[in-house]
Amino acid sequence: MLDTLLRQSRPATAPALTAALAEAAAAIARLDEALDNHPLRTAFLYRARLDAVRRQAAVDGKLIDPWHLAAVLQGLRLRMDGALRIIDRGEILDAARHALMLHQWIVAPDFDEEGEVQQAEKHLAEVAAAGDTPLLTAARGVHAWLDSGGARPPIRAALVRFWTRHKILRVAVPVTAAAALRAEASFEPSAWLPAFLRALAAEAADGRQLLMDLERVWFAARSAVAGRRRDSHAAAAVDVLAAVPLVSATTLAAGLGVAVKTAIRLLDGLVAAGVAVEVTRRSKRRLFGLKGMAPLGAAVRPPYRPEPGRGRGRPPILTVEDDGGAPPLPSAPLTPIDRRQFDYSDLDHWMAQMDQAIRHARQTLSALARPTRENASVSNEPLDTRLPACSLDIPADRDHPDEPPVPVPG
Repeated sequence: MLDTLLRQSRPATAPALTAALAEAAAAIARLDEALDNHPLRTAFLYRARLDAVRRQAAVDGKLIDPWHLAAVLQGLRLRMDGALRIIDRGEILDAARHALMLHQWIVAPDFDEEGEVQQAEKHLAEVAAAGDTPLLTAARGVHAWLDSGGARPPIRAALVRFWTRHKILRVAVPVTAAAALRAEASFEPSAWLPAFLRALAAEAADGRQLLMDLERVWFAARSAVAGRRRDSHAAAAVDVLAAVPLVSATTLAAGLGVAVKTAIRLLDGLVAAGVAVEVTRRSKRRLFGLKGMAPLGAAVRPPYRPEPGRGRGRPPILTVEDDGGAPPLPSAPLTPIDRRQFDYSDLDHWMAQMDQAIRHARQTLSALARPTRENASVSNEPLDTRLPACSLDIPADRDHPDEPPVPVPG
């Protein structure tokens, strides 16, 4: 009987909470071990923040492209399909602004935002006084903050600082368990706490996989430039591109101790070899990255360049003439009944005008080929003044426009 009462008094989710806690602890420990003194740590943090913002914006109701955020961070223009409506373009720009706001909360909050983050940190410290493990403290602290009406961005930024302050992670990796705040997730503590810990484990596992992918791209780039002469800076340039997400020729020249022109030739050679990509495609302030940054180049709109052979200024506005709602041309032969539906009243008139113009052109060409003058040695009158004038109006006294015109005496 006592055992039955104990089983009933024990929370039903205790085994699930314990399993989720062990899973999150193991995943975060593996990520921290992989990041310890890793040469690609800077590039990893850049990509991890983009992915964290994407997750947070998704649960906030904003589906964004993380490479749009990368373009906005670099001050680049977004590429948009010309067929998009204005409202669709507005949604893309609004999502980019929302992602930039979330990124600012994590990386560099302003004065007012810093005050809210410090309040969230103080709240987590008060929850930690209960003596729980750091992971359980974070889970209960986030739940209590949100349950009391607190905003999401401050507690997310405070959570990133919480990991490093309690030595859970030695690098400020933005692991915030964003999936636990989905609309369909239950907010009951018994169900939400394990979901929060499982979301932490999933983000940590994805972060470790991201680091392995960056390593794979780095090793592939080093293999592509292997075998070059000793004084070549290609291998060192690949190392710089792998460690820094985006680099310019000036930055690379300063890092390698070479001239800027040499750095430009080196980067252009890596792009031609398929090792690196240029994400800006402009003549000045060009930015380069390893092949893994190719999606950023696809999201960036290239700068406007004049069309070959076209002068300065805006292109002319071509007006489209209205056809008056004329019916489309039929694709099949018309029947006699269908042909009666067309109006041929003006066709005879314009055909007669065309015939008269053709006859006049022939007469003019004949006169130019065989000019005649009564006194060519005295007259300086141009030849074309003696030619008959062209008239597009049919004389009223001619009933049949097909009759040849009355010859004009030369």
